[in-house]
Amino acid sequence: MSEAVEAKHTPLDVITIGRASVDLYGQQIGSRLEDITSFAKSVGGCPANISVGTARLGLRSALLTRVGDEQMGRFIREQLTREGVCVDGLKTDKERLTALVLLSVEDEGVSPMIFYRSDCADMALAPEDIDEAFIASARSIVVTGTHFSRPNSDAAQRKAIRIIKAKGGKVVFDIDYRPNLWGLAGHAEGFERYVKSDRVSAQLKTVLPDCDLIVGTEEEIMIASGADDCLSALKTIRSLSSATIVLKRGAMGCIVYDGPISDDLEDGVVGKGFPIEIYNVLGAGDAFMSGFLRGWLGGESFATAATWANACGAFAVSRLLCAPEYPTFEELQFFLKNGSKHLALRKDEAINHIHWATTRRRDIPSLMALACDHRVQLEDVAAKAGADPARIRDFKVLAVRAAAKVAAGRDGYGMLIDEKHGRKAMFEFAHHPFSWLGRPVELPGSRPLRFEFSQDIGSQLVEWPVDHCIKCLCFYHPDDPAALKEEQQQKLRSLFEAARKVGRELLIEIIAGKHGRLDDTTIPRALEELYALGIKPDWWKLEPQASAGAWARIEAVILKHDPWCRGVVLLGLEAPQDELEAAFAATAKAPIVKGFAVGRTIFVHAAEQWLAGKMSDDEAVADMASRFEQLTEAWLAARGRKAA
Repeated sequence: MSEAVEAKHTPLDVITIGRASVDLYGQQIGSRLEDITSFAKSVGGCPANISVGTARLGLRSALLTRVGDEQMGRFIREQLTREGVCVDGLKTDKERLTALVLLSVEDEGVSPMIFYRSDCADMALAPEDIDEAFIASARSIVVTGTHFSRPNSDAAQRKAIRIIKAKGGKVVFDIDYRPNLWGLAGHAEGFERYVKSDRVSAQLKTVLPDCDLIVGTEEEIMIASGADDCLSALKTIRSLSSATIVLKRGAMGCIVYDGPISDDLEDGVVGKGFPIEIYNVLGAGDAFMSGFLRGWLGGESFATAATWANACGAFAVSRLLCAPEYPTFEELQFFLKNGSKHLALRKDEAINHIHWATTRRRDIPSLMALACDHRVQLEDVAAKAGADPARIRDFKVLAVRAAAKVAAGRDGYGMLIDEKHGRKAMFEFAHHPFSWLGRPVELPGSRPLRFEFSQDIGSQLVEWPVDHCIKCLCFYHPDDPAALKEEQQQKLRSLFEAARKVGRELLIEIIAGKHGRLDDTTIPRALEELYALGIKPDWWKLEPQASAGAWARIEAVILKHDPWCRGVVLLGLEAPQDELEAAFAATAKAPIVKGFAVGRTIFVHAAEQWLAGKMSDDEAVADMASRFEQLTEAWLAARGRKAA
């Protein structure tokens, strides 16, 4: 292999090898798979899950497998990339489909599943897919049981073992026994965990001598050894391998064996389990392995590695999906330090917020957005021009093109577009590589706050693309009458809960200056009141403040209540260009202010002229693009930066 090719392989902590599927989880809990009506999609398969789990815990991980040349294969690739997993070893198979798994949670610890894996892409993994330089770039590899079930994938994993051992790396074996993937159970028996098989045992026993770490449940330890009880199985494995053995025992935790196996099953490093409600056991073992590897590869003691492993498994058992539910290292450390008053960890708001905030789909360190979500204002412009209000939808398409012209594919640019007049613009938006899209849900001008189309906001949000951010403007002042404040607070709380339930980011826009005095304490007091209700939006959108002191107070409130908040974006309120530039400069020393979302300052002139028939499409695009670009340049200049 050439030096140029070798150079592209950055050092890795672990490469996982084997299954990669798309899991479709039934969303109706306590229901037979036959009765499920909707599914949640996630990356699945033992090695894929471990690659995500270890990446979330801070290890440099990679997945080596095949996916199909279709939408599900691309989903796996894109999601792994979002998670920080290296995909250099992810091969695209143009002949086979990506594997699918359908699952449901029928009862506590009972999750029927169907594997759709007939001649699937990952099982076609072959020795030619194993790049020597790629394997050699890692400190360890994880081989998995299912991929020893076919000659080609067996040969591929054994080649990887030879390479990593020659380089002095570690071999980790996750036994990962699924009987029906070895042809030992029917299609309906995907949840079956143990079927004795001399053939499988004979195959797996040949892997054991090359391993440095072997991890499995009691059933998996037995199938890997061929023994009929756990203690005999451990002794058989020890006779074949000097590897550290980790016995997973579910709610009872685990035991780590690093020397001879005595007649006492408890004679090892016992890692106690955590008391949690069992919600879904699928994927818990992969979360466990992720936690153990974080400790083991990080040089921690077996006791610490076992504690981290058991805690990660507890998170997985208490939540619905597999990889998406695994904890980040921040989340794990928070739990180990603070614990939880909830046996069902998915009900712990503090932990859930850390999970949400540390697993967002993308990083957006700064945001420059053209706000074109105005409805009433553009309807007024159309009325004055004598134009058909239906033309507003076409004007918004031009606004998208103007913003795209300025963004030119660079990160940090976005838009606000509404549902009422902007659906066509949203389709146009999807054709351009923007970083962010926000969509309003408030009824324009409402005070107390009302949602525009239905007060059952959750039923609307589930239809939105997952990366669309909810935007809600609330005319809120901390000195409002108590009844008005309470009504608005509860509306915002219900919106926050709906946003978290459906997994959409939330931007709350607060305008206080139109309904009361705006001083250095007004907005900080408003934010304190909303945070006290447990409302933690991803973004705040705020009006310009009169002093640096106001921004310092705002930043202090946000950091006290939510250090993971993405930050504040400034709104424009149709302020002239020079006033906005001054507002930008005033926030230069306020790191919490991450950008702006300005509308009428940019589009109102073009809207008036275009709707009146005095400006062409191209002229309107050029006019808006020029004004948007001036603002972006002013924003960047205020922070000592230039457009890339």
